[in-house]
Amino acid sequence: MSDIQQQLLQTGDFLAITRQFPEALPQTFTAHLTHPDSKLQTLMSVLDTGVICFEPVDQVTDSDIVLSSAVHGNETAPIEICQQLIAEIISGEIELKQRVLFLFGNPASINKGERFVEENLNRLFSGAHSDGEGLCNQERHRARALENYIRDFFDQGGSIDGGRNRFHYDLHTAIRGSKNDKFAVYPYLNGKARDKGQLQFLMSCGINTILLSNSPTTTFSYFSANEFNAHAFTVELGKVKPFGENDMANFAGCKNTLQRMLSNQDLQLAEFDIANFNLFEIYKIINREQENFILNFADDTENFSDFPLDYVLANDGDIEHKVTVPGEAIIFPNAEVAIGQRALLTVIPCTLAP
Repeated sequence: MSDIQQQLLQTGDFLAITRQFPEALPQTFTAHLTHPDSKLQTLMSVLDTGVICFEPVDQVTDSDIVLSSAVHGNETAPIEICQQLIAEIISGEIELKQRVLFLFGNPASINKGERFVEENLNRLFSGAHSDGEGLCNQERHRARALENYIRDFFDQGGSIDGGRNRFHYDLHTAIRGSKNDKFAVYPYLNGKARDKGQLQFLMSCGINTILLSNSPTTTFSYFSANEFNAHAFTVELGKVKPFGENDMANFAGCKNTLQRMLSNQDLQLAEFDIANFNLFEIYKIINREQENFILNFADDTENFSDFPLDYVLANDGDIEHKVTVPGEAIIFPNAEVAIGQRALLTVIPCTLAP
């Protein structure tokens, strides 16, 4: 047994191993987990730095679940949630009854305590890693590798035509605070109906604000939704904080729901009621095109803050970006993005199509 395998089995701390070897592990390995208090066995496969898969042995499963975090390395709460779930599977505290793939997206940026090293990883999926200059930095190589791990995981699980369910929850925290502390981005579905059961699932995680995306993107969640028909979301769990400063009690609902999902327990979802949700849709995508780009509101202005009609939200050189409809609010503002990247979204309230 390798030192890394022994360390993982003894401590359950896959995050520590990932941070110890942010570029690549000395070796990959598989191990069977057997717990004396349970008849269940689990196959654990360590596939890469930050990539670990668990599969029940000799059990019929119906779901393939991807839980990703650290696509931005300074978003620590989701990383801690996933590490806790990994440790609980290894210790047997969670009796795993569904297949699950955990991804710590960008290990090098975790160690730097920064959003990314060279390029925003969450703009590099659906093949964007090979556009332009191609595979010119570690984030681009990592995006391609993560795509392949998800592809293999879903393919090995079996076809959704055979009744399997596919899920991908890409867990984040936002750069700034929000009027709605937790929210989820529902990727564009190319005309398919939104799934009300998934909205109920998010509600059980403590999330009732949903942002509907109405166009293709290069985000991780859109990749899984578009290419594999997975139920996929970008899930924002509050504000960025350093390791050790997250109030984990604030994420208890999310973690408990994920635990129940992994062990195939009744999720105890409330009946669907559209009145329980705050629904928004993306109205404008504002990219930074000039060096002289400024946002005309304070750095601590929260996501989902709205402004009066004709208010100039941003200046991009000589171009003014104004509020044009009542209720138009900001989300994900960041004036420091690279030229050509998204600097701001605006959203407006909406309803769910029947």
